Amino acid sequence: MSRVLVTGGGGFLGSRLVERLRGDGHDVSIARRADYDLTSMDDTARLFADTQPELVFHLAAEVGGIGANRANPGRYWYANLVMGAHVLEQARIHSTPKLVIAGTICAYPKLAPVPFHEEDLWNGYPEETNAPYGVAKKAILVGAQSYRAQYGTNAIFLLPVNLYGPGDNFDLETSHVIPALIRKMVEAQQRGDDEIVLWGDGTPTREFLYVDDCARGLALAGERYDGEEPVNLGTGEEIAIRELAELIRQETGYAGAIRWDASRPNGQPRRRLDTTRAQERFGFTAEVPLREGIARTVAWYRAQA
Repeated sequence: MSRVLVTGGGGFLGSRLVERLRGDGHDVSIARRADYDLTSMDDTARLFADTQPELVFHLAAEVGGIGANRANPGRYWYANLVMGAHVLEQARIHSTPKLVIAGTICAYPKLAPVPFHEEDLWNGYPEETNAPYGVAKKAILVGAQSYRAQYGTNAIFLLPVNLYGPGDNFDLETSHVIPALIRKMVEAQQRGDDEIVLWGDGTPTREFLYVDDCARGLALAGERYDGEEPVNLGTGEEIAIRELAELIRQETGYAGAIRWDASRPNGQPRRRLDTTRAQERFGFTAEVPLREGIARTVAWYRAQA
């Protein structure tokens, strides 16, 4: 493949993938929202006509943390569903040789057995705070499998776990947990605050994948995987949010107290992926340990201040 299109290529994950693909010698086009609104079929058709891609990575999404999901359930459901459907349909119309679609860990049932196996995707309803986003993405998986069955479209579907790393979104209104904790602790340290308040009770567990590892996993799947089955992308390791907060406290040097506000939602009780399929199908294993990745992210955030 030489002509590659990355939707969301200017974003947190997309920019890392674009850098990797260009380093491998591909001619990469980036779909930016200012130029192509993927919720418009006309714009999506124009994008495919302009770029004539041989390989497409569909990463464009509207996404955020628990607060953002609670504030935008309708928008997150609509935008993610429609963007995925438009990209899939244009890949069919243009006979695009391959389409790689990024799904989400939020698609799994709230009480899925741990570790999450790809076969468990349909064994229950997602956690309520991010269900509209997760259900929309899961519908795109159905579309990809349906287009493969009827039209022969080579569309594969990956399920990345929570991402983090330098360049992440640190807006406290829309960010995920790692950048939110880093910002809260760094700013509290700078102000000399005695305590910070965090959502929930700290007991839920999460799994985190360093953004550059995820970009490598996407690229490997684009090269080596052509199956209809969804594939998890993660580390296979989980950490309680309370332990995560202590780890970030160590890396930031924050010395104040942490108070947990149990009136705020915890989100899904546990998250940990079974990553066997990614290893077997296209040789992906995560490389960056969580502590090292957080240290890099803290250093990047401090350098921006």
